[in-house]
Amino acid sequence: MTFNELYSELLNAAAGNGSHPYSETLREHKDHTGIDCLLHPSMYAPVWRTKPCDCGGDEAPGCVSRCIYSAIVRNPDGELVIDKDRCVGCGECLEACASGVLTASRDVLPVLDAVKNSKGPVYAMVAPVTAGQFGNVSMGRLRSAFKSIGFAGMVEVALFADILTLKEALIFDRKIKSDEDFMLTSCCCPIWIAMVRRGYARYMSKIPDSVSPMVACGRAVRQMEPSAVTVFIGPCLAKKAEARDRDIADAVDFVLTFEETRDIFDAFHISVEELKDDEKEHSSKAGRIYGRTAGVSEAVRETVHRLNPNRRIEVRAEQADGTKSCRELLQRLQEGKITANYLEGMGCEGGCCGGPKVLIPPEDGKCYVNMYGKASPYETPLDNPNVRELLQRLGFNSVESLLRDSIFTRHFEELAVKFW
Repeated sequence: MTFNELYSELLNAAAGNGSHPYSETLREHKDHTGIDCLLHPSMYAPVWRTKPCDCGGDEAPGCVSRCIYSAIVRNPDGELVIDKDRCVGCGECLEACASGVLTASRDVLPVLDAVKNSKGPVYAMVAPVTAGQFGNVSMGRLRSAFKSIGFAGMVEVALFADILTLKEALIFDRKIKSDEDFMLTSCCCPIWIAMVRRGYARYMSKIPDSVSPMVACGRAVRQMEPSAVTVFIGPCLAKKAEARDRDIADAVDFVLTFEETRDIFDAFHISVEELKDDEKEHSSKAGRIYGRTAGVSEAVRETVHRLNPNRRIEVRAEQADGTKSCRELLQRLQEGKITANYLEGMGCEGGCCGGPKVLIPPEDGKCYVNMYGKASPYETPLDNPNVRELLQRLGFNSVESLLRDSIFTRHFEELAVKFW
């Protein structure tokens, strides 16, 4: 039995569609080499090796040479393995592997187990780029889909992108006082953060001390419901690695890609477009456009202008998307060839719309993200009463108190490491 066949059989059994009960199916395959990865994905890197790989040395074509983080190494027996501590989940190796034996990790089985057996409520937390990925359906219908499986609810992470936009706008207004000052973002992209952290550590102090919207959402849910199980859903393998980072591992229990989520919907025979519309959260345009290239810098620029319309120094942004473009941007910064004061990096071409596990073409994803943004009745988080209400529920007595908080803060300077 292949790894994919094992995955499919266990998923269908967990959904009640198998020829045998789930527990019996597990016993039947307890000796399969891939079973431990599927049951305990957090023990492994975001990319799994399903069979021996023979892509050769660093100069040979294949996954070894494609990995800029040197995460594919040889163990004492000479076998190529993936170093869990080095792999950031960028996904570059998946198509590059000449042996074709690499696959993305999957959190599906432990998520379904949590939905069925957890003592606390299980919440789906969907990325802003979710718009359009499961068809031309509203977020309300998607919420109904998750509830029909057994989730307690669904939270739109765009609302927390609003909060982080507001925080970064406040930091920019406070810190950028001369034409020589600059900031690096986006904290929402773990590939970009890993690149700065490991190759350009001298600039870690230039990253605003904001957690990603995913982490902000998970921590907020946990603060309001301490027993909650949090499941982030997006297009990104790197979010699986981010969720396990020691300093923020308190926020998110599991990460599902859009492909994994589609697998669950298919196993449960869910047609999202036929479900009722269960609308709730309302984020601003600023938080909703995070999913595309330039979305973060556009959101911060508009919010800074609303915050302080008479500022002499405005946000002058430059963006890079894709690992090659991001490295080129950082290299030009190092060489003193940058005039922008707000540098946005996203590890995938097109931003999250071009993530490795999107379900629709990146250009279509960008269109849906833009439509999702335009549909909001609010332009910026400063205009959004839902942001103020949520902050009050979380104990913030003013917008400025975001600069003194701990729930939405990450200390990037402490994460700097010398790597390349």
